Amino acid sequence: MDILKAELERKKKEKDAIVPKNGTKKYFKRGELEKERERQYLEEQERLDRERQEKLARKLAEVRGDSPLPGSLGRSATPTPSHKSDNERADSDDEDALAIPESELNRRFRLLQAPIKLFAETFPQRIKRLRRLEATHLDSVQSGQRNDFRAAMSKTEQELALENLKRRPSSDATDNTEDDAFPKKKQRTELPEVDTTAISLSLLQSDPDAVYNLLYIYFKRLIREWELFLAARPEDVKRSVQGRLQSATQGQTTEYMKPFFKLLKKRALEPDVLARICEIADWTQKREYLKANDSYLRLSIGNAPWPIGVTMVGIHERSAREKIFASQVAHVLNDEAQRKWIQSIKRLMTFAQTKWPPDDLAKMIG
Repeated sequence: MDILKAELERKKKEKDAIVPKNGTKKYFKRGELEKERERQYLEEQERLDRERQEKLARKLAEVRGDSPLPGSLGRSATPTPSHKSDNERADSDDEDALAIPESELNRRFRLLQAPIKLFAETFPQRIKRLRRLEATHLDSVQSGQRNDFRAAMSKTEQELALENLKRRPSSDATDNTEDDAFPKKKQRTELPEVDTTAISLSLLQSDPDAVYNLLYIYFKRLIREWELFLAARPEDVKRSVQGRLQSATQGQTTEYMKPFFKLLKKRALEPDVLARICEIADWTQKREYLKANDSYLRLSIGNAPWPIGVTMVGIHERSAREKIFASQVAHVLNDEAQRKWIQSIKRLMTFAQTKWPPDDLAKMIG
């Protein structure tokens, strides 16, 4: 009981020290107490700053009064107080920086996804905790989420501006226009002339390594054909809004397909994913785009009753549970990088349909 009384007395003294003694209000809001605590804290910091400046001035006066000669001894003695004054000035700047408004402090805490106040945490402790969080999470806060399509658009605009600059000195040359516009394409290694129409599920069962090589060559050719197709457009079409969007989409697809090509080189694709990609490549080369789209849907979202992976919805085992197996899993939900290259495969299918349309319009998508 005595402990409780002592704690109540301590809290009452704290409140009397913070709340202005005007006697008009009996109860106060927490926000008013925080503002008053902040005001007192700032006044205390100003008082300490004044005392520090007065102490520094007294030290400088003593040093200047005790040095009898303005020679080397006086010069050697003066850097010490100037060095101390720099340290004192740095300390005062640091303490001045602690004077952060409550709203700004809360905003920066929320930006770091941290609690704005911990239990029994004072205002200076909150500021110190904010500085520690900002020091550890500075890179992540500044980077944020990346907008890949915006980066691809800016890269496309830079390439168009560079292409325009390269064409200006050789405007009279008509036959070397394409070579001047894309000087780096000649340095790329040419893909071997391999017949990729042999891609099929039967070849996958008999020789999986050959399927990996053929898929790598086929999708690389598709990306190269798409790039050349966009390069062959007229200049006004390239610089239009739709033309720049198509170029940015192609560049984004090239970046998204890099993890897929790494998996093909390492032979690290899952068997069911590899089978669906084989079907997509097979039907796309036969210009059966509707069937290729069906294989893409089975690859991306699957045909399971619960495509997000729910297999047990109750305490009893259902009779249809055995229908959910690996080939029906929604692979687009597994990983962000996997989602990107699966989406890029769909873009390549759309380009193939535009470049090599089928004889029957019923085989087209959309």
